[in-house]
Amino acid sequence: MALGEITKQLAQQALGDALRSPEAPKSSPEGSGSVILAQIQAMQKALRPEDELVVWVSAGSETIRILEIFAPSWQVFVLTGIDSDRNTTRIISHADHLQLVCKVMKSRTPDKPIRVGITTPKNKSE
Repeated sequence: MALGEITKQLAQQALGDALRSPEAPKSSPEGSGSVILAQIQAMQKALRPEDELVVWVSAGSETIRILEIFAPSWQVFVLTGIDSDRNTTRIISHADHLQLVCKVMKSRTPDKPIRVGITTPKNKSE
């Protein structure tokens, strides 16, 4: 299957899931933060059991593989991952300034593929 076809299929699945899901993120107050997290969640949901979604971010001269995304608010993300020297690294960024590279890859450990952990902001009513 060509890369273009895979990308088109993932986009269609993500859009279809967002339209069907009653818990689809609201577009106005959350802005791009909710869209980014929804896209990552949709891509992970579409994975086969032996695949994993690898998410990278470039910060300066570093390229970091993201393992966890914590969103204290819909505008600010704290990304936790590992750098090329296997050091734990955190990036704090405004959601509007984030550029993530996402790639579906075969897991090096097929029995336990890595999934990106995502923690969304708590509702203000809680």
